[in-house]
Parts: sequence; structure tokens; C-alpha cells
Amino acid sequence: MTSNSGFPEKVDEEVRQLYERYQSAKSDEKRHEIALEMGKLDGRWHAEIYEALEYE
Repeated sequence: MTSNSGFPEKVDEEVRQLYERYQSAKSDEKRHEIALEMGKLDGRWHAEIYEALEYE
């Protein structure tokens, strides 16, 4: 599906970095900001999946 685009690897790396930042965050406010970033990343990932499905 999207394996040729490199997208899954990019997402894996972004998820790993966000998770590490979330774990090391010192405040609830910072964790909330990072959680919002994770939501945006998840939305981009789902959009990529749906776009690929349109062309199958």
C-alpha cells in the first residue's frame, strides 16, 4: 500500500520521538501539547491510508 513511499518508517520514527518527549515531559501542559501532536500525526497516517485505498 504505502510501503514504497517510506511513510510507515517516517511515522514510526516520529511516533518514537513523540513518545520519548511525552515520557520526559515535566508538566501536564507539555504532555497535553505532545498528545495533540500525536493526534495530528495519527490523522496524517489515516489520511495516507485512505488515499492509498482510493487507488486500489
